[in-house]
Amino acid sequence: MTAPPPSSATSSDESLLSRYREGDGAAFEILYARHRQGLYRFLLGLSGKPELADEIFQETWLSLIRSASQPQGRATFRTWLFQIARNRLIDHWRKHGIRNPLHDSYDEQVHALPDDAADPAQLLSLSRDSQRLENALQALPAEQREVFLLRAHGDLDLAQIASLTETPLETVKSRLRYAQQKLRRLLAEEVLT
Repeated sequence: MTAPPPSSATSSDESLLSRYREGDGAAFEILYARHRQGLYRFLLGLSGKPELADEIFQETWLSLIRSASQPQGRATFRTWLFQIARNRLIDHWRKHGIRNPLHDSYDEQVHALPDDAADPAQLLSLSRDSQRLENALQALPAEQREVFLLRAHGDLDLAQIASLTETPLETVKSRLRYAQQKLRRLLAEEVLT
């Protein structure tokens, strides 16, 4: 006698993807529900344009649907999904002759502020005014913004971000720290003005 399949709500993303590839449409719905919000927020934050975020968001899910491939090596489904989205955005920039801000070199040194426990989720909750936060995010260099958004909306750990962006782990750590410091400073300046 075979055991019943695990509850869909507790199934891993990878098992849901396998079930979807075998024809289980409900498995895809669960994957989509789990990742749609974080993925969209990542794309919106990185592109700064709702129309572009919408377009790339749709292209990402279509790529996943059309693809027969699975996450490779140690990549998780989440890392793989965000890699697809990132690649689609870079492809869009190339196709339209837009300079890819993720490969530019930036001076990542900012005024040092105490690094007193603000993680990405805490920083996102610092401001109830989404426009203030959006302005602060867009003021970050693209490389810092990308790392911050992958951590905050992608819920990826630093090693996964390093792998996804093909960036050394120490550089990812620095970019996240600089992004947090600059966001803290920018949001504090907004409050004071």
